Amino acid sequence: MALVISTWRTTINTLRKRPPTHPGAILREDVYPTLQISVSEFARHLGISRQTLHAVLSERSAISPELALRLGTFLGNGPQLWIEMQSRYDLWQAERKLKKILPRIPAYSDLLAA
Repeated sequence: MALVISTWRTTINTLRKRPPTHPGAILREDVYPTLQISVSEFARHLGISRQTLHAVLSERSAISPELALRLGTFLGNGPQLWIEMQSRYDLWQAERKLKKILPRIPAYSDLLAA
């Protein structure tokens, strides 16, 4: 259990250095331009509204598990990539939000040693 907690804390420390890129930015800057289709056509192929796609592309909305499945199927790279990018982004944002609270939370292993 202590190894898991230690690994988690190391991961959190690594995340502090720079914000991960929102997956919508990757989609907008790197993926979408190579498709050579309109946003409306892209949304239609994914089975979502144009507004939903725009919200993701503009980084106002997250990539849900359902959208990750749709993107992974359409792009042929699977859903895991999109879920992991969103998870890294969300975790970094949450860590920033809780940065004053997290140091006050004791590690369970420290409580056992006391």
